[in-house]
Amino acid sequence: MAQTPSEAKIPETEKVPKPVEVPQSMKPKTAAPNVIFVGKKPTMNYALAIIILFNQGSNEVVVKARGLAISKAVDVVEIVRRRFMEETVKIKEIKIGTETVGEAEDARNVSAIEITMSKI
Repeated sequence: MAQTPSEAKIPETEKVPKPVEVPQSMKPKTAAPNVIFVGKKPTMNYALAIIILFNQGSNEVVVKARGLAISKAVDVVEIVRRRFMEETVKIKEIKIGTETVGEAEDARNVSAIEITMSKI
């Protein structure tokens, strides 16, 4: 009597191994969903991202930047606040500081800014 494919026995070597739990320390660190990191992209890309976050229901959006991108972050926040969401958004908090970038001998301090915007 011939076996049907569902009755055929799977050899030990072809069995799928059980999934392994990845330790928390090895998982990539992701930012909160309401944080925008300003970098090299055009200013309006970041402004649009902020507007989308507010329209999706976020009550707060945090704009972060380091080094030369700080001036672009300020521009982005002012564009959103003055042109697009003038009566619905305000600046809640501004934090400035320095962050150490690099390791050991290559370590250097870089200026950083964090601007928190909230709905009125």
